[in-house]
Amino acid sequence: MIIDGFNRVHNYLRISLTDNCNLRCFYCMPEEDYEFTPPTGLMQPDEIESIAKIFIAQGVNKIRLTGGEPLVRKDVANIIMRLSKLPVQLTITTNGTRLHEFADLLENAGIHSLNISLDTLNKEKFSLMTKRDQFERVYGNIQLMILRGFHVKINMVVIKNLNHDEIIDFVRWTRNEPVHVRFIEFMPFTGNRWESHKVFTWQQILEMISSEFDILPLEKEKHETAKKYIIPGHRGTFSVISTMSAPFCSDCNRMRLTANGKMKNCLFSQSETDLLTPFRNKEDIIPLIYQSILDKKKALGGQFTTDLENIHTENIINRSMITIGG
Repeated sequence: MIIDGFNRVHNYLRISLTDNCNLRCFYCMPEEDYEFTPPTGLMQPDEIESIAKIFIAQGVNKIRLTGGEPLVRKDVANIIMRLSKLPVQLTITTNGTRLHEFADLLENAGIHSLNISLDTLNKEKFSLMTKRDQFERVYGNIQLMILRGFHVKINMVVIKNLNHDEIIDFVRWTRNEPVHVRFIEFMPFTGNRWESHKVFTWQQILEMISSEFDILPLEKEKHETAKKYIIPGHRGTFSVISTMSAPFCSDCNRMRLTANGKMKNCLFSQSETDLLTPFRNKEDIIPLIYQSILDKKKALGGQFTTDLENIHTENIINRSMITIGG
């Protein structure tokens, strides 16, 4: 087992397949024109499979594929099918734009649960936030995946005075459809123009929803990042990922591998460990994995606290979200 200095067992690996994306959400990708990692700089399918096997041998039992947008990678089908044969729960996070092309593949790979990013139910606002006119495609693909029996989670990054007024609309969506909406507090990353007054907190989200609905908390699962709730009579649920106001670091079991083979022990860690170069040099990367986790900070990468007014983004050393993989 991979255990850090705070006795947290790490059995969940998130693998970014690419830093490329076909949307341009400002909180994830800082600039419209972005220099993506060339294909030779990315982990190749056989390397991803082999490195995944090493993590699995150390106790990992869940792998999530992320991006950028993982489904824009040309050899993504090869990667998914390779990983689907491993003894691990395989899931994926996507922006939903290409799900109609990959529904059969995901089903054949045994992927039953999807996280789909959607920050607004308004077509015009979607174009504003993503700089792309893809709302109808994304929404249609969400409906497609629900019809095909996938467990669909919707990731909505809540930003005050931009889309926080749609929270009730998202909750209403759970009434007649089995969608599971996850409201995510706006987090600071390099170049994403984070400011404390843009954060709409867990407490504020619950207050808004409680003004219209009776809500019941659901039992928290081990390592769960989301605080989950249900409204009696609704087919779906909603939850809040309260990274900024009430972080869940004490129970963290996550490790991240960037598309170019760098290991991050926390979403907000300053440091990262190159696994791909020594792997290509046929060196043993297991000691590097264990040392990375031993170096993990107690909370939030050791870079800030929940005192939102005193978070100074200019002092946070990290990547942009798109190059981490979420």
